Order: sequence, then C-alpha cells, then structure tokens
Amino acid sequence: MGIVINQSFKNTITTYLGFGLGAINTLFLYTEFMSDTYYGLVAYILSTANIMMPLMAFGVHNTLIKFYSTFRSKNSLNSFMTLMLFMPLVISIPIGIIGYLSYDTIANWLTQKNEIVEDYLWYIFITALAMAYFEVFFAWVKVQMKTVFGNFMKEVFHRVGVMTLLFALYFNWINVEQFLIGLVGVYVLRMLLMLINAFYIRLPVFRFYKIDKLSAILKYSSLIIIAGSIATMILDIDKFMLNNYIEIEKVAYYSVATFIATVIAVPQRAMHQILMPLTAKLINDKNKGELSDLYERSSLTLYIIGGFIFLLIVLNINELYNIIPKEFSGGITVVFLISIAKLYDNLLGNNNAILFNSDYYRMVLVFGVILAISAVLLNIILIPLYGIDGSALATLMAVLFYNSIKVIFVKIKFNMLPFTAQTLKISILIIICVLAFYFWEFPFNAYLNIVLKSALIGIVYALLIYKLDVSEDISNMFNNYFRLKK
Repeated sequence: MGIVINQSFKNTITTYLGFGLGAINTLFLYTEFMSDTYYGLVAYILSTANIMMPLMAFGVHNTLIKFYSTFRSKNSLNSFMTLMLFMPLVISIPIGIIGYLSYDTIANWLTQKNEIVEDYLWYIFITALAMAYFEVFFAWVKVQMKTVFGNFMKEVFHRVGVMTLLFALYFNWINVEQFLIGLVGVYVLRMLLMLINAFYIRLPVFRFYKIDKLSAILKYSSLIIIAGSIATMILDIDKFMLNNYIEIEKVAYYSVATFIATVIAVPQRAMHQILMPLTAKLINDKNKGELSDLYERSSLTLYIIGGFIFLLIVLNINELYNIIPKEFSGGITVVFLISIAKLYDNLLGNNNAILFNSDYYRMVLVFGVILAISAVLLNIILIPLYGIDGSALATLMAVLFYNSIKVIFVKIKFNMLPFTAQTLKISILIIICVLAFYFWEFPFNAYLNIVLKSALIGIVYALLIYKLDVSEDISNMFNNYFRLKK
C-alpha cells in the first residue's frame, strides 16, 4: 500500500483543493454572478458532456490500463499505444456527423421543457470530446504510475479556469455567451496540457504492426464503452432527466446539493487513480493474496475518510444553507440522500478496479444495464412526485442496488469481501456521531458555528478512530505525522 498511500495522499490534497475551488464556484460565485437559468444551463451542458464522454473515449482510458502490463516487447507495446490514440476517433467522428445531420431533431427532443438548450448542443459535443481525450492522456500516464499532475489537471485546473471566467463575467469583461464559449475552451485547453504531459513522460512511437490481442482489446473496449457510459451516466442522468420535467433553474438548485454531497467521493477519486493500474497488475500477475489485502485495506481507508467527510457535511448542512441564497435551501434532503450513496461508494474500496480489470468485466455491463434501467425508471416515477428530492431518492436506490450486486459478485468469483469487523465499528461510530452532534449548534453566526463544530467533530472522530485501531494504514499515518507511539 506504500505507493497507494503516497500518491493517494498527494492526489487527495489536490482533489480537495479542486473541490474547495469548486465549492466557492458552486455555492457562491455561480449563485451570485449568474442567473439561475444560465447556471442550470451550465450544469446541463457539463452533465450531458459527462454522459457522452465514455462513449466518445471508446473505452480507451480503461482498456489502456487493463492491457498495458500484458505487453512485453517494445514493438507490440508501441502498436498497442498507437491504437489507443486513434480509437476514440472511430466513434467521435460518426457522432459528430450524425449530430450535424440530425441537429434539429435532437434539439426538438431536448428542448421540450427548456428552449434555451437548443443553441448550445455543439458546446456539449466539443466538451465531451475534450473530456474523452483528457481521460485517454491521463490513462497514458497512469500506467507509468504517474498520477499527481493528471489529478491536478482533473480536479483543479478547470475550476480555476471557471473561477476566472466567473469573475470576468462579474466585472462585465465578458458577457454570458462569451462565458459559455470560455467554459468549453477551458476543457479543450486542459486536454491539450494533459497531452503535453503524457507525451513528455512517454513519447509515442507510432507503430502499426499487428497486435496479437487485438480481438480481446476490441471486445473489451466495446463492452467497457457501454459499462463506462452507464457508470458515468448514473452520476449525471438525474440532472439530464430533470431538464425534461422541471424548470432549468431548479437543475441549478439540484446541482448545488449534489456537489456538496459529492465531496464525500474525493478520497475515492484520489485513490482510484493509483488503485486502477495497481489492481490491474495484481490481477495480471494472479496475485490473489495481495489483491484481497488491497481490497480490504482500501475499503477501510476510504470508509474512515469518507465517513469523516460525511459527518462534516451532514452535521453542518443546516448552517451551510443559511450562508447561500435562500432559493437553494430546498436541496437539503438531496444532500442527505446523495451523501449516503457516496459513502457506500467509498465502502467498496477498489471493487470497481477488480471488476474492470478481471476476466469478468462483461458482468459490469450486465450490472450497469440493470442499474441504468432502474435509475431511469425510478427517475420517471419519482421526479413527477417529489421533484429534485425524487431524483435524489432514485439515485440512492439505484446505487444501493448496483453496489450490493457488485460486492456479492466479487465474493462469489474471488471469494473476497471488503468488509471486516472493523467496518462495523466504523459504522457504529458514524451513527453515534450523527446522533450526538446533529441537534447541537453553537450560538454564533453560521461561519463560526461551522468552523467550531467541524473542529470538535474532527477531534472526537480522529481520537476514536486512533484508539479503536480500526485501520493499520490510518494508525501508521497518525504515528508518522504526529509522532505518536502506541
């Protein structure tokens, strides 16, 4: 776990920096500098681009990681890497042509509730393509076990760009139309900088020799496109579907709530960057002992850290909504529901990495299809009944079902579970903290209340985690950083 902890720690810092900037953008700058309608439009453009991204990447960002360590000769490896660079164009070009020829039909379908979307569909396509190739170039460096710069670009760069654009909008240096063009430009620039970094670390040597594993590679990519699209779709399908049922400004309210809850996913996102290639290597080397150990330890580490963030969010949510504009306060229930879903994601550790890099990757597709169908049906049923709360409930129900299936499948096929007795201890600790702190507020203003309450929760939680010794990795980190001795 040394390389995992080392790079995960650095990635966690940059990811939290990115989410901190994102919080400023989401909770304060967007809500103050831009109308709710255009804020909802921005959320819709980015969510739809995220849904399209795995399809346009042709699954290359996963395929590259899975097969990279299986090639031994330079010629075969160079041919493989050449294929990875060009594969996304195979599907992106036809999508672009279809979009051009069918623009009016697509626009009519997507603008039944909010006509403002019609003029910005090409923004979605260009952003999705930039996101797709960014992930390809990021995967290019992940297989070299170099993830820190890529994670910085993934989490921090575009948020700094958006913040700059928002201030430019506030000072009337640009108008909202120019802001939207600049938003797309930020994602394109991020992709180009990632390309430079990837080629600096490993310059491509273009080879077009026959690849022995070509059939397996294409089969994997074809299936992982759908599986990856489904996994990404679940994160954004709610905002995409809300556009067809409610006013677009309410999509902005929902986006703020889900952003707050998504902070819980930061440790998982950070650790995932290094867990993917490491898990692939253990599977390719058939090292089941270390794989099982990594499964349990990654689950415990992510659950402890994610549980702490969950407590900070849930126990401060009422005060947080006193800070931002009142019209956004209807998203408190959304925060609770999505937070639980994100915490369960953390509990799974490197489960996704195991499934995506094993011979059972086809099952990810099967599970994903079940998840997608259930999520869409639940949204169709619950959004008309409960609005944005219904969409959040649909997401939670779908995630609980999907994650449980994946845990059971890995148990059946690999005889491994991420849960231990320590998992139960952490769960009880989180419940006790919620019951002890939720109804207790300091009699100060919202900002000071959040700071004091968070500090108190942090001290109590950290001391109990250390005293209970639920994770060797976390205990060692305490000992190293605070020079504690047991």
